[in-house]
Amino acid sequence: MKLSQFRQLVDEEFGPSFAAVILADTRLTDKSDKTPLELIKSGDDPKEVWLALCSHLGVPKERWHGKPRTKQHAEN
Repeated sequence: MKLSQFRQLVDEEFGPSFAAVILADTRLTDKSDKTPLELIKSGDDPKEVWLALCSHLGVPKERWHGKPRTKQHAEN
């Protein structure tokens, strides 16, 4: 997973403003009690950080790969 995809998933799940707080302040106990930003900066795989964040914050598993997209109906 690219870092841009990681950021997109975090922003979509939590909203851009709250995502910034989560990334800077959430301590992931399964990941050496570091924040997601600390883990990314230290070279951890963004996908692993995202999955750990989802698990830690109780994001439903069906959204771990992004929020479901709905089909847009063609306008008449």
